[in-house]
Amino acid sequence: MSFTLSLRAPLVAAFIAAFALPASAEILIHDAYARSATPVAKTGAAFFEVMNTGEADQLIGVSSDIAPRVELHTHKDMGNGIMKMMHVEEGFAIPADGMYQLKRGGDHVMMMGLDKGLANGETVSIVLHFENAGDVAVEIPVDNDRTPEDEADHSSMDHETPEVSQ
Repeated sequence: MSFTLSLRAPLVAAFIAAFALPASAEILIHDAYARSATPVAKTGAAFFEVMNTGEADQLIGVSSDIAPRVELHTHKDMGNGIMKMMHVEEGFAIPADGMYQLKRGGDHVMMMGLDKGLANGETVSIVLHFENAGDVAVEIPVDNDRTPEDEADHSSMDHETPEVSQ
């Protein structure tokens, strides 16, 4: 069954919202999806936004049973138009009361050594390891049809959290 982009986008957003899991009182994962380049690809990647409503934290690692190697990755400009993907051992700083976006062409979760490519409709289970918030399990839907233009860009949004009296 084929959906047009205008019908598919709300359905995908609703599906993703269902998997936007609260990690703790401080960390939320939004707009998550995973993909592989082809049905037989040995690598895949996951992208999402980390919302932090608490103190500054550090995403220091990731793990999953989906592949023998699962790492936090980025792209580095090597010059002469050459970009290289590389493991980021120190992880990514997640600002206090802020967000950090893992997206195509930038920082992401890399899955290497897949037994098979990731198929639309499947779900990838990963665990994000935070320095302060601890481990956060996330179920990420596979969407190989999603384009970079479909990604939400929340970089200019005000992520202020309303005050709650206790």
